[in-house]
Amino acid sequence: RIVALSDSSGGIYSANGIDVKSAISHKNNTGKLKDLAGTQEISNEELLELDVDILIPSALENSITSNNANNIKASIISEGANGPTTTEADKILCDNNVFIIPDILANSGGVTVSYLEWVQNLQREHWSMDVVLDKMDNLISLAFNDVNSNAKKENISMRDSAMMIAVNRVVETFNSLGVWP
Repeated sequence: RIVALSDSSGGIYSANGIDVKSAISHKNNTGKLKDLAGTQEISNEELLELDVDILIPSALENSITSNNANNIKASIISEGANGPTTTEADKILCDNNVFIIPDILANSGGVTVSYLEWVQNLQREHWSMDVVLDKMDNLISLAFNDVNSNAKKENISMRDSAMMIAVNRVVETFNSLGVWP
């Protein structure tokens, strides 16, 4: 159940849940989410601090800071925006046992599909949407599992784990290929 959404004009909230199709239609017709029937207006700041299970900050960098991190009630944050959480807030959230799926992992779908498109072009193939989505799902699931396993093994945050894996892969590639070309 989705209880809150926001756009550049502010947020909307409904404890009973928001009909996403109605919200999309309203946004397309009016250019904003504000005034959607059955919802009340809330600020984007209030939205971040709602008592929800999952929070998905998806628009602005530095939305979650040391000023509001202790007020975050979600137990899971999936970062849809680039850099929505400051370094200081990340530490606070981790200390508060909030599970964070970092932006570089949560946002990997577009890059993954671009890679799959490149592979198709190299092989002069055309895959159906279902095949692409299945391949994307497998790659992203593998990446998530790698990052999560490494975070547990190293006793580090998911963000640090993702960065560790990324840097190690670059080093391994450099060592195996050398400076190229």
